[in-house]
This record gives sequence, structure tokens and C-alpha cells, in this order.
Amino acid sequence: MTDRVELGALDLAALLCSRVCHDIISPVGAIINGLEVLDEEKDEEMKVFAFDLIRKSATQASAKLQFARLAFGAAGSAGAEIDLGDADKVATGYMKGEKAEFSFTAPRALMAKNRVKLLLNLILLANAAVPRGGRIGVSVEGDVAAPRFVIRCVGPSARVPAAFEKLVPGDVEPSAVDAHAVQGYYAGALARAVGMAVSAKLDGDDVVIEASPAVAPGTGAASHA
Repeated sequence: MTDRVELGALDLAALLCSRVCHDIISPVGAIINGLEVLDEEKDEEMKVFAFDLIRKSATQASAKLQFARLAFGAAGSAGAEIDLGDADKVATGYMKGEKAEFSFTAPRALMAKNRVKLLLNLILLANAAVPRGGRIGVSVEGDVAAPRFVIRCVGPSARVPAAFEKLVPGDVEPSAVDAHAVQGYYAGALARAVGMAVSAKLDGDDVVIEASPAVAPGTGAASHA
């Protein structure tokens, strides 16, 4: 096992920006394609198709940007709190463009922003657990000051995302953290920052991702994040 990597602020910012650009380039490209069709086509049926493409792609791009604002962005000053209802809204909007059905169960309450950011990043990892679609159910349990996140992923060939092996614990060489891998690394960094232990395991054919308050050294189980 390698030493835990800690990316510098500039490298982390650059990689997260690349991740966000990767997410929105497809719907933005589709909008451009739709506008080109409107410019060139005379057929009314094709124009209807182009308008539909632009509308759906604009909605998708907006949903991805709103999600990224909470999952990766500052979202307020240091120590700020985020309404779990807002987290539900952006996560549901993001998942409408994905293959899996999605549900989010949480109290309507304010929670420390880095805990909410962790939850949203774990939802991205959960999406990778069911690449062929299925169902993802998110629940927030316990007190908002010491919550427990449970995400159950159900689908054909559900699998524990590879990010949980090394990226989430941070046991990788710096060169291994690229724009694709940074999200898993960032989830682990958030977990460590808020004192939560993260795990992912198979439960029968399902994948269960959990995050709960880490046990202090010497008092029991160790954190996996």
C-alpha cells in the first residue's frame, strides 16, 4: 500500500474543473448540433426534432451544472450549511439523465455543506455501481450533526465501483489521479475532512454504500475512507 496521496489545491481544482467539463460537454454539444439543424434544415419535422433535442439537452446541462455547484463548488462560505431538500432536488435532476431510477429519503433539514458534498459524491459513485441501469435508493439516517448515509444500488451485474479499492482511501500515487479518477479521490477526501468512514460492499446481488461517523483510533473499528 502506498502512502496516502494529498493533491495540492491547484491540481485538485484543475482536475475537478476537468471533471465538470467532461459532464457537460455532451449536452452542450447536442445543443450546438440542434442549432445547426435549425440553421440548415427546411423540413418542419426535422425542426421539431431539433427543438426537442435542444430542450432536452439544455435541461440536462442545467441539471449537471446545478449538481456540480453543490457537489464540487464552494456553495457558500466556510462552515455554511445546505438544505437537504436542495440536495434532493439537484441529485434527482442529475439522475433523470442517467439509466437508473432514483429515490432520495431524508429529513428536510440543514446539514454541514461538506457532509452534503460527500453524500452527492457518493451518489455519483453509486451510479457507477449499476452501469446497466437499475435502482438507486438514498437514505439519510440519524442526527444531521452525526448522520449515516446508506445508498443501495440494485441492478443487473451491480458491482462495487473500483474507486473504493484505492481512490476513496487515497492510497494511490499522485500520477494515478486524473480527471476521471479525481471524483473518487475527492469523495474520500471529503469523508476524511468531516470524520466519516465510507464503505462499499455486496449485499447479495446489491451494492450498499455507507458513510457514518468514524470511530476514533483506539475505540474500535477503523475508518475505511
